[in-house]
Amino acid sequence: MEFSFTNNADIAELIHRGGIFMDVEGTTPEEIYKNVAKMIKLPEGMTEEQVYNALCAREKVLSTAVGNGIALPHARSPIMKEEEDQRICVVYLKNHIDMRAPDERLVYVMFILLTQNSQVHLQVLSGLAGLFRSLRFRKALESKVGEVELLSLIRELDK
Repeated sequence: MEFSFTNNADIAELIHRGGIFMDVEGTTPEEIYKNVAKMIKLPEGMTEEQVYNALCAREKVLSTAVGNGIALPHARSPIMKEEEDQRICVVYLKNHIDMRAPDERLVYVMFILLTQNSQVHLQVLSGLAGLFRSLRFRKALESKVGEVELLSLIRELDK
């Protein structure tokens, strides 16, 4: 898949690959990352520990909370080897947690980015930022919509 980000279809595809996880338990980002790393279907040769360590290392540098109850955990450097292994995991938390967000809101949803290179990573961040500006999108996240509804909304917001 070529990532040009002329529309939201690429983001929808990455979320489809990564999946949506409901009511993930944990009271700290580290606990949540440990739980999610066990749930993610990883490509051959990649381990839960690699994902967990990469997410924790990045979180130690600076909180990945961006506001509006949303966080964007990711590795400091790309960890996926192949383009087709890239994904975004949408993680709805069972309990909201404090991640020192700029607006001081507790985080209730994470978009975990697992990308192959910095260019794709930045394009994904930009695309997600556009979606987060949509009140309709944020309301859908607050109601913990499932994959079909979320992907449909992402594609619809592209029109």
